[in-house]
Amino acid sequence: MNIAMIIAGGRGVRTRQDIPKQFLSIHDRPVIVYTMQAFQKHPEIDAILVVCIDGWQEILWAYAHQFNITKMKWITAGGDNGQQSIYNGLVELKKHCDMSDLVLVHDANRPNVSQEIISNCIAECRLCGSAITVIPCAEAMLLRAKDPNSSSKVISRDSLARTQTPQAFPLHKLMWAHEEAQKRGINNSIASCTLMVELGEEVHFCSGSEKNIKITTTEDIEIFKALLMARKDDWLK
Repeated sequence: MNIAMIIAGGRGVRTRQDIPKQFLSIHDRPVIVYTMQAFQKHPEIDAILVVCIDGWQEILWAYAHQFNITKMKWITAGGDNGQQSIYNGLVELKKHCDMSDLVLVHDANRPNVSQEIISNCIAECRLCGSAITVIPCAEAMLLRAKDPNSSSKVISRDSLARTQTPQAFPLHKLMWAHEEAQKRGINNSIASCTLMVELGEEVHFCSGSEKNIKITTTEDIEIFKALLMARKDDWLK
């Protein structure tokens, strides 16, 4: 099976809103619903698990019913950080899935993920054993040297990739990584790809998109609204 693990455990303080960013309503639909609908529509996704911020589980089930998200099979609680939230999801998946199943870890607040990105991620993971969605780094990059306001070093953008989600691995690989990280005292890695690299593993890239935005600020909300008002892909209709 191919399983989408949607991480919705964050509180979204940078959007300065009273509710978590993944539950903000945009054009009469919560952000997380756009995200779930992308995986619901994809023919190669067999099931969805959502790692949900505590207190919002029943609301999420109601949204799944309202918007016909039939592939959502499980909800589990989030953790103190992203790494713990992903591990909580893996523990739940281990109860229901084969350890060879592919898991696509995806941010709930990346609602504009395309069908092509999901397909590329699955194909690359099947071929190479991992798949990290990335886009090229187009900006000139400076390395902070002495303080946050100055720099004296440059990093070549040609050697950098900007990571997005989904990030896919077999379930057994992700479970190994999280259990090994606990043994080594790694407890706050920011993403699945960084955790693998910290453990000495090689990861493989697949193509993302500038449109696959992550909603973290109020400005990002405005960008997402603009994308919705532009020509829509089929999955957004």
